[in-house]
Amino acid sequence: MTHLTTHILDATTGTPAAGVTVTLAHLDGATIDSATTDTDGRLALGPDRLDDGDYALTFGTGAYFRGRGVASFHPVAVVAFTVAGEAHLHVPLLLSPFAYSTYRGS
Repeated sequence: MTHLTTHILDATTGTPAAGVTVTLAHLDGATIDSATTDTDGRLALGPDRLDDGDYALTFGTGAYFRGRGVASFHPVAVVAFTVAGEAHLHVPLLLSPFAYSTYRGS
């Protein structure tokens, strides 16, 4: 199982956000992995296990909304987090054109 997963829900439509580019990086900026969400808005990133430390997920939210002809405020949504011995992390994103929220999922 990949160590890190995410799911993006487009709150304006109530549907998964398919086709969003997501990049996993060390907080210092060194990219680890990048991929695009599937038709269910889901994605697994990175190696089997991340070392303890600080990381960031960058979600390409502006491109996602532009592709749908929707004006938006955030060109990207960046979620920074700390890994401290977890076997698996799930970082969901609830997305709208002018706001986003996240939490530590399971």
